[in-house]
Amino acid sequence: MSQHFNSEQAPEPVGLYPHARKVGNLLFLSGVGPRERGSSKIPGVQLSEDGEILSYDIEEQCHSVFKNVRLILEASGSSWDQLVDVTVFLTNMKADFPIYNKIYAEYFKDNQPCRTTVEISSLPTPIAIELKCIATI
Repeated sequence: MSQHFNSEQAPEPVGLYPHARKVGNLLFLSGVGPRERGSSKIPGVQLSEDGEILSYDIEEQCHSVFKNVRLILEASGSSWDQLVDVTVFLTNMKADFPIYNKIYAEYFKDNQPCRTTVEISSLPTPIAIELKCIATI
């Protein structure tokens, strides 16, 4: 038996999937980015008229994506301290990893879930970071 969850505060999914799905005592989050709910605005991103990324601030995106993960966890009956595994996708490992790693350490100093960080060429929206998380519930 599984149950789906959607947060009324986190950004809407960009496809046909829930924010999270509970199976047993585990909560699986769909990929979460830094977008803001109700708009296509991405904190720290400046786009051209064609929708191409002109510049971005990875620090601002990190804070926003962590906020969105927290909103989804709480709407699903879990919490930040119940995260057990985090997969992080970055579009520019060389430039962004040091900043992201520093901010990650601030957010996860008390709870230290397993973590994997990988570089990918792009994400479905013009973002530089996305998280895929598993938590207990």
